[in-house]
Amino acid sequence: MAASELYTKYARVWIPDPEEVWKSAELLKDYKPGDKVLQLRLEEGKDLEYSLDPKTKELPPLRNPDILVGENDLTALSYLHEPAVLHNLKVRFIDSKLIYTYCGIVLVAINPYEQLPIYGEDIINAYSGQNMGDMDPHIFAVAEEAYKQMARDERNQSIIVSGESGAGKTVSAKYAMRYFATVSGSASEANVEEKVLASNPIMESIGNAKTTRNDNSSRFGKYIEIGFDKRYRIIGANMRTYLLEKSRVVFQAEEERNYHIFYQLCASAALPEFKTLRLGNANYFHYTKQGGSPVIDGVDDAKEMVNTRQACTLLGISDSYQMGIFRILAGILHLGNVEFASRDSDSCTVPPKHEPLTIFCDLMGVEYEEMAHWLCHRKLATATETYIKPISKLHAINARDALAKHIYANLFNWIVDHVNKALHATVKQHSFIGVLDIYGFETFEINSFEQFCINYANEKLQQQFNMHVFKLEQEEYMKEQIPWTLIDFYDNQPCINLIEAKMGVLDLLDEECKMPKGSDDSWAQKLYNTHLNKCALFEKPRMSNKAFIIKHFADKVEYQCEGFLEKNKDTVYEEQIRVLKSSKFKLLPELFQDEEKVLSPTSAAPSGRVPLTRMPVKPAKARPGQASKEHKKTVGHQFRNSLHLLMETLNATTPHYVRCIKPNDFKFPFTFDEKRAVQQLRACGVLETIRISAAGFPSRWTYQEFFSRYRVLMKQRDVLGDRKQTCKNVLEKLIQDKDKYQFGKTKIFFRAGQVAYLEKIRADKLRAACIRIQKTIRGWLMRKKYMRMRKAAITIQRHVRGYQARCYAKFLRRTRAAITIQKFQRMYVVRKRYQCMRDATIALQALLRGYMVRNKYQMMLREHKSVVIQKHVRGWLARRRYGRTLRAIVYLQCCYRRMMAKRELKKLKIEARSVERYKKLHIGLENKIMQLQRKIDEQNKEYKSLLEKMTTLEVTYTTETEKLRGDVERLRLSEEEARSATSRVLSLQEEIAKLRTELHHTQAEKKSIEERADKYKHETEQLVSELKEQNSLLKTEKEELNRRIHDQAREITESMEKKLVEETKQLELDLNDERLRYQNLLNEFSRLEERYDDLKDEMNLMVSIPKPGHKRTDSTHSSNESEYTFSSEITEAEDLPLRMEQEPSEKKAALDMSLFLKLQKRVSELEQEKQSLQDELDRKEEQALRAKAKEEERPPIRGAELEYESLKRQELESENKKLKNELNELQKALTETRAPEVTAPGAPAYRVLLDQLTSVSEELEVRKEEVLILRSQLVSQKEAIQPKHTMTDATILLEDVQKMKDKGEIAQAYIGLKETNRLLESQLQSQRKSHENELESLRGEIQSLKEENNRQQQLLAQNLQLPPEARIEASLQHEITRLTNENLDLMEQLEKQDKTVRKLKKQLKVFAKKIGELEVGQMENISPGQIIDEPIRPVNIPRKEKDFQGMLEYKKEDEQKLVKNLILELKPRGVAVNLIPGLPAYILFMCVRHADYLNDDQKVRSLLTSTINGIKKVLKKRGDDFETVSFWLSNTCRFLHCLKQYSGEEGFMKHNTPRQNEHCLTNFDLAEYRQVLSDLAIQIYQQLVRVLENILQPMIVSGMLEHETIQGVSGVKPTGLRKRTSSIADEGTYTLDSIIRQLNSFHSVMCQHGMDPELIKQVVKQMFYIIGAVTLNNLLLRKDMCSWSKGMQIRYNVSQLEEWLRDKNLMNSGAKETLEPLIQAAQLLQVKKKTDEDAEAICSMCNALTTAQIVKVLNLYTPVNEFEERVLVSFIRTIQVRLRDRKDSPQLLMDAKHIFPVTFPFNPSSLALETIQIPASLGLGFISRV
Repeated sequence: MAASELYTKYARVWIPDPEEVWKSAELLKDYKPGDKVLQLRLEEGKDLEYSLDPKTKELPPLRNPDILVGENDLTALSYLHEPAVLHNLKVRFIDSKLIYTYCGIVLVAINPYEQLPIYGEDIINAYSGQNMGDMDPHIFAVAEEAYKQMARDERNQSIIVSGESGAGKTVSAKYAMRYFATVSGSASEANVEEKVLASNPIMESIGNAKTTRNDNSSRFGKYIEIGFDKRYRIIGANMRTYLLEKSRVVFQAEEERNYHIFYQLCASAALPEFKTLRLGNANYFHYTKQGGSPVIDGVDDAKEMVNTRQACTLLGISDSYQMGIFRILAGILHLGNVEFASRDSDSCTVPPKHEPLTIFCDLMGVEYEEMAHWLCHRKLATATETYIKPISKLHAINARDALAKHIYANLFNWIVDHVNKALHATVKQHSFIGVLDIYGFETFEINSFEQFCINYANEKLQQQFNMHVFKLEQEEYMKEQIPWTLIDFYDNQPCINLIEAKMGVLDLLDEECKMPKGSDDSWAQKLYNTHLNKCALFEKPRMSNKAFIIKHFADKVEYQCEGFLEKNKDTVYEEQIRVLKSSKFKLLPELFQDEEKVLSPTSAAPSGRVPLTRMPVKPAKARPGQASKEHKKTVGHQFRNSLHLLMETLNATTPHYVRCIKPNDFKFPFTFDEKRAVQQLRACGVLETIRISAAGFPSRWTYQEFFSRYRVLMKQRDVLGDRKQTCKNVLEKLIQDKDKYQFGKTKIFFRAGQVAYLEKIRADKLRAACIRIQKTIRGWLMRKKYMRMRKAAITIQRHVRGYQARCYAKFLRRTRAAITIQKFQRMYVVRKRYQCMRDATIALQALLRGYMVRNKYQMMLREHKSVVIQKHVRGWLARRRYGRTLRAIVYLQCCYRRMMAKRELKKLKIEARSVERYKKLHIGLENKIMQLQRKIDEQNKEYKSLLEKMTTLEVTYTTETEKLRGDVERLRLSEEEARSATSRVLSLQEEIAKLRTELHHTQAEKKSIEERADKYKHETEQLVSELKEQNSLLKTEKEELNRRIHDQAREITESMEKKLVEETKQLELDLNDERLRYQNLLNEFSRLEERYDDLKDEMNLMVSIPKPGHKRTDSTHSSNESEYTFSSEITEAEDLPLRMEQEPSEKKAALDMSLFLKLQKRVSELEQEKQSLQDELDRKEEQALRAKAKEEERPPIRGAELEYESLKRQELESENKKLKNELNELQKALTETRAPEVTAPGAPAYRVLLDQLTSVSEELEVRKEEVLILRSQLVSQKEAIQPKHTMTDATILLEDVQKMKDKGEIAQAYIGLKETNRLLESQLQSQRKSHENELESLRGEIQSLKEENNRQQQLLAQNLQLPPEARIEASLQHEITRLTNENLDLMEQLEKQDKTVRKLKKQLKVFAKKIGELEVGQMENISPGQIIDEPIRPVNIPRKEKDFQGMLEYKKEDEQKLVKNLILELKPRGVAVNLIPGLPAYILFMCVRHADYLNDDQKVRSLLTSTINGIKKVLKKRGDDFETVSFWLSNTCRFLHCLKQYSGEEGFMKHNTPRQNEHCLTNFDLAEYRQVLSDLAIQIYQQLVRVLENILQPMIVSGMLEHETIQGVSGVKPTGLRKRTSSIADEGTYTLDSIIRQLNSFHSVMCQHGMDPELIKQVVKQMFYIIGAVTLNNLLLRKDMCSWSKGMQIRYNVSQLEEWLRDKNLMNSGAKETLEPLIQAAQLLQVKKKTDEDAEAICSMCNALTTAQIVKVLNLYTPVNEFEERVLVSFIRTIQVRLRDRKDSPQLLMDAKHIFPVTFPFNPSSLALETIQIPASLGLGFISRV
């Protein structure tokens, strides 16, 4: 495709601009060949017509797609040209705040003029070991690449740092050296890396100065070689310097300073040691005040002086030498103040007793008169005689300045030489990395000799750079087997020839310097005559005859000839030097002696910079008489030689390039000046790199990456199985011109612009696909909307019509109902009207009749009541008078009482303000209420009594009435009989009337009583209601007070609880911090211990002399000198001689252990304080358990007694065996010598026999009682056996022996006794063994059945909780484990049975032989009666089965064998995998139990020490094996838990069975050893973390970030020369499945080894933290990983890890929380990032990320496709403003090396010690169960 076809409408181009260098514009219409004008529109909206050059018709450069803007590597840009490079650098620098960018093999570093947090040790660790293309550009990446290539290719490396003053060269070189010092470390304890870094402050103080462009400008070039040994650790360094600017010592331009060291001296003049230097303010000295700027903002010269002196001390420059250096520097300052007085035009003199010269002479130790004389005179030597000539004032001043420069230059060389001596390697250097900090291309308004030398050096470096770039390009093409065509690139060899060739500029300059009357003008004329119009690179200025122009690779530079000759000669008067050499000050002659010994090209330079101080690459031996000749060499000649040596060094190394760019001249942070940047880019060769790359095939893709990126351009039929062929077919269709691309072996190479064309086609296809998708979706949405609207319309019509029909039906129903209602309503009204009229008539009649009757009745009633009213009115008037009087009296009383009550109320109100008053008042009111209640009750009683009286009266009245009625009836009945008694009747009537009046009177009284009672009751009720109201008020007040009290108490309680919780959390944090510090100290201690062991081993290897024969030593031998042993307080006196013999280094370790134990004690105290609250809650429950435990402790005491008896019985048996052996020896002696003389009574054998029998009888007498006890324990039958039936009486035996004179009788008696004892013993042993075997087998079966039952129940419960797949897997694993254990048990039983069979066979043979002999002896010597009388019954005594006590017995000499077989040679994989989890720990503890039982403290101490040392040794030997470390971590923890569980402490015995409580230790408290074991477990845990970190580290980045778990989500962007790791999974790459498989492996190994579940959780949490931290750190350092699709990949990967946690039931381990920063970073990549609401959501969401991390992710966010949008700078500023108040760490990266503090929660074991069997595979047959 032709390039002109890309210039279509909307294409963006770059056009030149005088202000911004390049401006972006957009084409308004397509370009057609032949057009002379382009229609453009600028970004600000202005239209422009851009005219093409009519000659070249060159089109403006095209702009890269936005997706490529901001790339890490400039070679990844599709269009490689100047505006693209400039724009990419600007976007990265301004928008993303990224100062580093790759440009092929060059690292471009832009000075930010601001401190950035990207150089910490965490960043160094992140870049260490990484490929250069896998991380974002950084100086550390270049340093890592150099370090890696040095180790991989066995070739020396160089890092060339160049740039103009103020670009940051020195800082970049400093950070590169810091990286080497941090990553490689030192091979010795001399801290060479610290010395290398310490050389920087010294060299900066004597070689750096403030300029108008830079506050800390290096005024010299330096090449530092950092030496490494074979293990690539720093062993030393060497420094070479170039072109020191000596003229700065005597002259400074405006706003500039002299070298820093002078101002540091002046700032420290007040120090006591500097009083003799007689210094003052910097403005006092001529050499420091010329620039007028003695102070640098933000720099404290006095503090810098302290740093300089500390660096000198670190590098071995003593205080005396330092003071000598400062003395010389002060002398230079005073020399600058020396003034001259003119005598005439040709002579001058120094004023007499001139103070500055006097001080100078005193400091230098020279004579005043002699120095004053030679400052004003010079010596001229001719062939015949010598003249002394005075010089003019101007010449004297120049000579003074030349002397000052010469002294400073020699001092500079001397310091550099001493720095090199301090950095010199003590061992042989294997390789080195050189760091060249060299000045960049310089061009000023006035350019002189210094600029000429600098630009000459840059020409040489640029040539080497071009050749290297060209070579790399050619190698890449040849590697990919692409046809190589010569690429035209700029070769600056002609320019170099112009300068250094024969008759070149330098050659003519040296020739002119040799001429007696040579001058700058004559030299210029020679230049014009030689090169003008003959060399295209040489020009003459139009307006000057004293200047010349050279066309350098970067720019044209005009040099002024004035001063060239003088600076090249660099003359110093020898008489002045001779005066200085005669100085009494020792250091001063040393400077000039070194000048004679070493070729010093800086020894004579009145101005300019000095070149190389030392030339270590090619040292040459000077011949006698050569020094003076070399001294006369010109500066240019010496500089050319040193430059050639430098180029030879660089050509012998692999170079790495760092180009430093100065963004602006005003030192403004993150301000980009395009003009200055372009000027430097052209000068430093970056654009030349781009041009060389663009001349060939700059864009390179692997076939897989090309397929993944441009799969969208292929059809299904185009995709073949061969990716290479597929790519070829597609490219042939897409790009017709085959010259635009080439196919390599692994990559496709494209010409410039072709990738942009492919990206355009891809974007067009994606855009067309998007339009088609949008069209289809919009049509579908519109159809769906139409169908929805149509359906809605039909539904509405249906409902409307139904509604209308329902309304009509409703109208008809209402009409009919209205007629019916009217009918009934009219009928109702008529009927109602009739009924009303009828009812009214009847009512009127009734009312009228009633009215008439009532009037009559009322009249009668009024007459009656008037009488009554009169009676009552009169009484009422009387009562009213009485009541008025009474009320007046009561009113007076009330007024008085109210007055008194008010007074009392005031007092009560004062008292009522306290809570106690309310309480008292409440109590008083309650009493008063009770009194009133009591009074009411009394009144009620009275009321009841009155009612009773009234009822009695009524009863009497009724009775009287009944009587009267009866009398009336009787009178009526007897009326006929008593008509005559009329008078009597009248009297009775009168009596009745009287009674009636009485009755009325009684009723009136009753009524009055009732009224009074009602009134009293009403008053009482009113009083009670008032009292109740008062009571309720008091109650409410009381409740309010109580509520307030409760609220206050609740608030206080809540505040106390919150405070307690906060204090608890703080204590926990403090405890964790303390634990972390303690474990870090442990880690450091273990590291120092290993370092000590390694050094000791190395020292032993160095001391030991190898011999011809190799002596093999036992691998299990452990030395107490090399391993850490812990000794208790008991053995301090015993271990004293051993401690005296140890070396001083071991004393140091012991001191460390004291600190170590103090820290242990502190941690234990903190843990005890933490558990104290919980212990207080459990104390009451423990008290009840203690009583129960005391009752249960009695059987164990009895068990201990039985155990003692059994051991005593065993001891007796052993003694009995000894006796048997002695008797057997005697029997053999008797049977072998049958001669009579041998067995005669006086023979020796006879005497021996008698003595033996006597000792036997005595021993039998002594053991008699013990044997009786033994028999009593062994006899199981009911009847007792008498001692005379089982034993022979020793006294009778002695008497019989004394009576027996015949030797036959003695032998017969002896044989009978022997055989009897033997039969008894064999019977007892057989019965005992059979019983023990049966009992043991039954117990074993019971225990195994119990364990199997518990195991089955646990497995069943676990399986029910698992999913079906995991259930099947667990059941299979369980079945395999069960079969393996059964197999081992059967093998053990088989071995035991084989041993038993062999043993029984041997016994059977012996018994058969001896029984035969016994029968023969008995038949010959014993009568039948005696045989019948033999006591045979005791032979059948059964022996009780042995009960194991859970202890293992071993001999002291077998301890090393135990450690060897159980620890050192035990393989976790193979043998140990089939064991009971923690079996070695159980075995070791059972051995400790036996030593504790024997009360053998030495044995306990030795065993524990050997165990600890053995574990340390096996971990040191196989510490990289995860299974080994996990196995011993599990066993160490189990051993620690056993020591706690059986320690006898109540806190650890809660979960023990009674049998386990019997097994507790009884004699020793091993708490200190528990602490040592805990520390050992911590060290093993930390080693385990390091092992799994080393295993996981290579997997994390590839599996979590680079691998596409969800295929097709993330697109592959074009990459540059620094190829990154491909995201496409190859066979050798790690994936997420690899990480999960590794996690499964870790988890299964830990579970198999029986590790505590809580410890497994902590390990898993640590693993997940490592995964999250490493992933996030790489994400923060990789721009290509910060995209939306990568966020989705990360979230999916994290979900898979969470699923793994769920499957393993580890969600509560805290592992998920460690991934929270990574999860939030992934969410941050995916959320919307535009509005303020988005910013608020991000701030609230990302609470686990720091502000620096959030801003970094937003800055790095890069769209993978054109459809994504970049994050605006304004949005990032909004985020920063919102997060301004957040207080978090400024650190960017997470600490991936952080290890959480580990704890070992107590986990008791339910396994019974007595049931543990020792497999034969362990080789522990020498220990026995007890």
